Amino acid sequence: MMIYLYLSMFMFLSGVYLFCFNYKHLLMMLLSVEFIVLSLYLNIYLFILSYNYEYFFILIYLVMSVCEGALGLAVLTSMIRSHGNDYILTFSSLW
Repeated sequence: MMIYLYLSMFMFLSGVYLFCFNYKHLLMMLLSVEFIVLSLYLNIYLFILSYNYEYFFILIYLVMSVCEGALGLAVLTSMIRSHGNDYILTFSSLW
Protein backbone atom coordinates (compact mmCIF):
# COMPACT_ATOMS: atom_id res chain seq x y z
CA MET A 1 0.00 0.00 0.00
CA MET A 2 2.86 2.35 0.81
CA ILE A 3 4.52 1.76 -2.55
CA TYR A 4 1.40 3.07 -4.30
CA LEU A 5 1.51 6.20 -2.19
CA TYR A 6 5.13 6.83 -3.21
CA LEU A 7 4.22 6.11 -6.83
CA SER A 8 1.35 8.58 -6.79
CA MET A 9 3.49 11.27 -5.15
CA PHE A 10 6.19 10.69 -7.78
CA MET A 11 3.55 10.96 -10.49
CA PHE A 12 2.26 14.21 -9.03
CA LEU A 13 5.71 15.80 -8.72
CA SER A 14 6.72 14.72 -12.22
CA GLY A 15 3.46 16.18 -13.57
CA VAL A 16 4.16 19.49 -11.84
CA TYR A 17 7.71 19.42 -13.21
CA LEU A 18 6.39 18.83 -16.74
CA PHE A 19 3.84 21.60 -16.34
CA CYS A 20 6.50 24.08 -15.23
CA PHE A 21 8.98 23.33 -18.00
CA ASN A 22 6.63 22.73 -20.96
CA TYR A 23 5.05 26.14 -21.04
CA LYS A 24 5.46 26.81 -24.78
CA HIS A 25 2.72 24.55 -26.16
CA LEU A 26 -0.82 24.52 -24.82
CA LEU A 27 -1.27 20.85 -25.71
CA MET A 28 1.72 19.79 -23.59
CA MET A 29 0.43 21.89 -20.70
CA LEU A 30 -2.99 20.24 -20.96
CA LEU A 31 -1.44 16.77 -21.04
CA SER A 32 0.62 17.49 -17.94
CA VAL A 33 -2.47 18.83 -16.14
CA GLU A 34 -4.31 15.61 -17.02
CA PHE A 35 -1.37 13.62 -15.66
CA ILE A 36 -1.60 15.60 -12.40
CA VAL A 37 -5.34 14.90 -12.28
CA LEU A 38 -4.69 11.16 -12.69
CA SER A 39 -2.12 11.15 -9.90
CA LEU A 40 -4.53 13.00 -7.61
CA TYR A 41 -7.19 10.45 -8.51
CA LEU A 42 -4.83 7.69 -7.42
CA ASN A 43 -4.16 9.54 -4.15
CA ILE A 44 -7.87 9.98 -3.44
CA TYR A 45 -8.55 6.34 -4.27
CA LEU A 46 -5.81 5.14 -1.91
CA PHE A 47 -7.09 7.40 0.84
CA ILE A 48 -10.66 6.22 0.46
CA LEU A 49 -9.54 2.60 0.22
CA SER A 50 -7.47 2.79 3.39
CA TYR A 51 -10.22 4.36 5.52
CA ASN A 52 -13.15 2.36 4.04
CA TYR A 53 -15.16 5.40 2.98
CA GLU A 54 -17.82 5.46 0.28
CA TYR A 55 -16.69 5.68 -3.35
CA PHE A 56 -19.16 8.36 -4.46
CA PHE A 57 -16.60 11.14 -4.13
CA ILE A 58 -14.42 9.40 -6.70
CA LEU A 59 -17.27 9.57 -9.23
CA ILE A 60 -17.75 13.29 -8.57
CA TYR A 61 -14.01 13.82 -8.99
CA LEU A 62 -14.01 11.91 -12.28
CA VAL A 63 -16.93 13.98 -13.60
CA MET A 64 -15.12 17.21 -12.73
CA SER A 65 -11.89 16.02 -14.33
CA VAL A 66 -13.73 15.07 -17.54
CA CYS A 67 -15.30 18.55 -17.60
CA GLU A 68 -11.86 20.08 -17.13
CA GLY A 69 -10.48 18.01 -19.99
CA ALA A 70 -13.32 18.97 -22.31
CA LEU A 71 -12.89 22.64 -21.45
CA GLY A 72 -9.15 22.42 -22.14
CA LEU A 73 -9.76 20.81 -25.53
CA ALA A 74 -12.31 23.50 -26.40
CA VAL A 75 -9.78 26.23 -25.55
CA LEU A 76 -7.11 24.42 -27.58
CA THR A 77 -9.44 24.09 -30.59
CA SER A 78 -10.49 27.74 -30.49
CA MET A 79 -6.87 28.87 -30.11
CA ILE A 80 -5.72 26.80 -33.09
CA ARG A 81 -8.62 28.07 -35.23
CA SER A 82 -8.00 31.70 -34.37
CA HIS A 83 -4.17 31.78 -34.30
CA GLY A 84 -3.12 28.76 -36.37
CA ASN A 85 -0.88 27.19 -33.71
CA ASP A 86 -0.81 26.32 -30.04
CA TYR A 87 2.14 28.43 -28.91
CA ILE A 88 1.29 30.17 -25.67
CA LEU A 89 3.60 33.11 -26.31
CA THR A 90 1.73 34.11 -29.51
CA PHE A 91 -1.56 34.28 -27.65
CA SER A 92 -1.33 37.92 -26.64
CA SER A 93 -4.25 38.06 -24.22
CA LEU A 94 -2.51 35.74 -21.73
CA TRP A 95 0.70 37.77 -21.32
